[in-house]
Amino acid sequence: MKTKEYLLHLLAEISNYVLEGKPSRMVISLHQEPDGLHLCVLDSTVRKEEELKAMSAALNTTVRPELADYYGSMAGSDLVGSARLNLIGWQVKHADVTRTDSGTKIDLWLGSERFDSSRFNIPQK
Repeated sequence: MKTKEYLLHLLAEISNYVLEGKPSRMVISLHQEPDGLHLCVLDSTVRKEEELKAMSAALNTTVRPELADYYGSMAGSDLVGSARLNLIGWQVKHADVTRTDSGTKIDLWLGSERFDSSRFNIPQK
């Protein structure tokens, strides 16, 4: 799958998941480098600690790159909740889910081992 198509599928999946919570605000930030990318999604949905932990667990499942094309083609399907996050988790290198003053922050990193994710963070206030 081409990088642009792959990224569009990823954006569709994470956006769809966030929009299920009916946030009044959603901001998506993307930083791309030759060796990888950082995708940050901020929303206004205040989630309970249990939900944040479940989101983090679903997004940090075992990476399954051999399934990326197959599952990437499922973007836009009727998957809901953790099934949608598992689909994303199989494709990302690492994910962090944190509570912010105004909602939730989801950080997704994709890339080779040379990609230094610590350089591409949106700091919390």
